[in-house]
Amino acid sequence: MTPDPQDRLYGQPLERVEDFAFDARVAAVFPDMIQRSIPGYTSLIPLLGLVAAEHLQPGSHCYDLGCSLGAASLAIRRHAGGRNDCRILAVDNSLPMLERLRQLLEQQPQSGPPIDLVCADIRDFATPEASVIVLNFTLQFLPPDERDGLLARLCRSLRPGGLLILSEKVRFSDPMQEARFDALHQAYKRANGYSELEIGQKRSALERVLRPDSPERLVQRLPAAGFGTHSRWFQSLNFLSYLAWKD
Repeated sequence: MTPDPQDRLYGQPLERVEDFAFDARVAAVFPDMIQRSIPGYTSLIPLLGLVAAEHLQPGSHCYDLGCSLGAASLAIRRHAGGRNDCRILAVDNSLPMLERLRQLLEQQPQSGPPIDLVCADIRDFATPEASVIVLNFTLQFLPPDERDGLLARLCRSLRPGGLLILSEKVRFSDPMQEARFDALHQAYKRANGYSELEIGQKRSALERVLRPDSPERLVQRLPAAGFGTHSRWFQSLNFLSYLAWKD
């Protein structure tokens, strides 16, 4: 298999840094970008697949909302093994990302639950018969005032005992803690070969698009949406993941 192209999208000075978008240029380099930008990502994804597969209920659906190139969907299918009684729906509003995912699926073994690709805005997409819903670094791209409504709707669509997996970059409420973790995140990117120019221009591209919650705010959102119990189960620097169950 051909190695994924390296992310050098911000390697040259830009006269104007456009807002970040999941376009064809990003889709082409996304596997490299995500692994070099999100600490712990290569550990999170297989664990997420295991946890999700353990919660799949017979005859139900798993929704990977904001699926990008389907890393979570593929991990869930690998761990679900012969669970052909379930379906995984990979949903994204980016056609270039879904087209690239379609190509990746053609290169994968076809065992396990089928994966259906859906191009849609997750704010408008119905999720019936859900036993597992994944929001893996997705909620952070929605306007903050629309997040509670989406989470409440997703909770209502889950079967009893259903699971939401919510992963997010966070902004810590304490300024000193935020500064320290932000500095460590930048150091992580430098250690993975990004230059100061790339880091700075990528930050500018994201600042109006990605608006992180604090951990406290995320924890408030989950019970307010109707989830009975929740737990932080994964953290790597300023990237956190929560499990939330519908009782």
